[in-house]
Amino acid sequence: MKVGLIVLCRYNSSRLPGKILKEIAEKPLLDYILERLQLVQKADQLVVATSSEATDDPIEAHCQHRDIPCFRGSLANVAARFYDCAAHFHFDYAIRINGDNLFTDHGLIDEMIEIAVSGNYNFVSNVKGRTYPTGMSVEIVKTAFYKSQMAYFNSEDYREHVTLYFYQNLDKITSVYHYTNQQVTAAKGMKLAVDSPEDLTFATRIIASMNRPHTSYKLDDLIKLIASLR
Repeated sequence: MKVGLIVLCRYNSSRLPGKILKEIAEKPLLDYILERLQLVQKADQLVVATSSEATDDPIEAHCQHRDIPCFRGSLANVAARFYDCAAHFHFDYAIRINGDNLFTDHGLIDEMIEIAVSGNYNFVSNVKGRTYPTGMSVEIVKTAFYKSQMAYFNSEDYREHVTLYFYQNLDKITSVYHYTNQQVTAAKGMKLAVDSPEDLTFATRIIASMNRPHTSYKLDDLIKLIASLR
């Protein structure tokens, strides 16, 4: 059983061009994501999946510098890029992490991997109901199941948003587990994803306020820190 973490990102984001390599406290946003994901215990490999377009060459160069595998695939068909990456590395389970998810929680991911593998689920997600902030989304899919569903990704939205088909067709898919946040209720609906210049400014304030390594801040720590900034 091989479990892989796949960070989906591109350089030319429409709302914040170059955001994946924008620096916070002299460190690229991508490095914060990678440093957090490298602490996941139950995943076998970490890969960055970007497009084959020349505009994404800086991402591959950065991954080479960091000694992180970089897979390159379709720019527009992100679903195909995600699957092709999982297939290339022979992942039985692939975990989708967006390139705007600065505050991923390695402990949360480990818990969700355990559920996915031990329960033999096709799809495990903490997105439904948004009990976790955006920026902490985790989606785990069985690669063989994902391949079987791709024939139904017959719209641009489904191909661009990777798992949107699942949420809109929950009655048609089997073996799904929705992981919810029951402990830190203040986190529900909060936005921590970095999509815009304003988001980057807010994330910079959060990072600047940390008094220990950023990787040690889990959900409850982040919520307390954010509350102190308001």
